[in-house]
Amino acid sequence: MSLVHTEHVLVVPTELFRRIGYFQGFSGEVDRYLAELLSPANTSYRPRGEMEENPDFKQLIPYVIFRYKDSAGRNQLFQYTRGKGMGEARLHSKRSVGVGGHISVDDQVSPDAVPYDEGMRRELDEEVIIDSPFTGRCVGLINDDQTPVGQVHLGVVHLLDVEQPAVRARESEVLDAGFRPVSELLAEMERFESWSQFCLKALFE
Repeated sequence: MSLVHTEHVLVVPTELFRRIGYFQGFSGEVDRYLAELLSPANTSYRPRGEMEENPDFKQLIPYVIFRYKDSAGRNQLFQYTRGKGMGEARLHSKRSVGVGGHISVDDQVSPDAVPYDEGMRRELDEEVIIDSPFTGRCVGLINDDQTPVGQVHLGVVHLLDVEQPAVRARESEVLDAGFRPVSELLAEMERFESWSQFCLKALFE
């Protein structure tokens, strides 16, 4: 008899997030939150199906934004539409500027590996092809307790600056993907998922 694999994902208690300092929307205080949220003393791996319905825990999600500055110095961001085959059904058909996903217990690939970092790399490899040198940094966190999806997730925002606009979709469900000027994205804000709206307003408006 075959056993069905149950995905276990990285979570932190929502109470910890509230103790460090609750916010709704975007926070740029990376140093205040990240070390505690990623400390092995505070994290655990729990069945994803259960966590999707349990607001007592926040699933930690790396949310990677690709930025390209064109010859005129204007910001362009990689954006796409979520197809119906992507993991979170509640976000299907929404536009997004963030690439990423859950950190799995399987991302502990070696005793020295940092599961969060490995999981972020895995998610990027699964969803996009990056054909440009880049530099990156963590720029903030996002929380949205006004939606059912947001109540059980906490985003960690990474900004990757690419030398060329050479990022393309690997997954067939990453639809209508490509770089677009920030000014165009801001003009179409209502079509984006809430996390993308928070990031666009906080970082680029």
